Amino acid sequence: MSPFERKFGKYAIKNISLVLILCYACGYVIQFINQGFLNYLTLNPYAILHGQIWRLVTWIIVPPETGNIFLTLIMLYFYYSIGTTLERTWGTYRYNVYLLSGMLFTVLGSFVMMGYSYLFQSEIIAYYGPQLFFGLAALFFSTYYVNMSIFLAFAATFPDVQVLLMFIIPIKVKVLGIIYAVMLVFEVLMGNVYSRFAIIASLLNFVVFFLSSRSKIHMSPQQMKRHMEFKKQAKRAEKRANMQYRGANGQITKHKCAICGRTELDDPNLEFRFCSKCNGNYEYCQYHLFTHEHVK
Repeated sequence: MSPFERKFGKYAIKNISLVLILCYACGYVIQFINQGFLNYLTLNPYAILHGQIWRLVTWIIVPPETGNIFLTLIMLYFYYSIGTTLERTWGTYRYNVYLLSGMLFTVLGSFVMMGYSYLFQSEIIAYYGPQLFFGLAALFFSTYYVNMSIFLAFAATFPDVQVLLMFIIPIKVKVLGIIYAVMLVFEVLMGNVYSRFAIIASLLNFVVFFLSSRSKIHMSPQQMKRHMEFKKQAKRAEKRANMQYRGANGQITKHKCAICGRTELDDPNLEFRFCSKCNGNYEYCQYHLFTHEHVK
């Protein structure tokens, strides 16, 4: 566990994939009631610098375009499934960092795009007006490519998992990952400058993940689960080894019975063990190890 995880892990959002899906659901409701209102929620850097700071967050609500309610439900369920799988495998903190960093890079990318536009496209901005120009450019910065980064991370972590393409054709996830990667490269090469900024910025989190996890990237789900369990057990053992108590005479002791309070200073022949069935680090002497009530 990294020092950052020890310090900030308690703030990680559990089941963050469900939170993202609920944001999309709110976006689809707004789109159904008043589609034009979504224009006030997009990631428009010009509007943000002119006081509309809510756009730093509300762009997440703007849902990906599918054009079909059936495909929308399938997409939401699919991304929820792979997101929760990654969270269970990586841990809540690491998955939070991955997803939120993708969103942060997207926000930064929109401002870099604005700076580039003022440097090299000032005449076009003057012709259309900055509000309209950056309002149109903001449409390229959505959660679509953030979702794509989630799928690429899933494909890299579980390359041999099979899914049913079109509910019929069995295909390995790594094959779909390669196809999507080729499509993204094609979009970068053939798309306009705004889509390039959006794609590169949104997928930076995957690049960072891939470079930092090359040694673990081909682990099976069972291997990664065992790896996480081993780390938890090692941390628990280290905590137990470093536990110290203060006896009645003020001396530091290493062992203390949770029932009678005796330590190795009271009787050097006493044996102490931790109970594996108790919820927490509870240590007992030999007389209470098998007679105590388990703490749940």
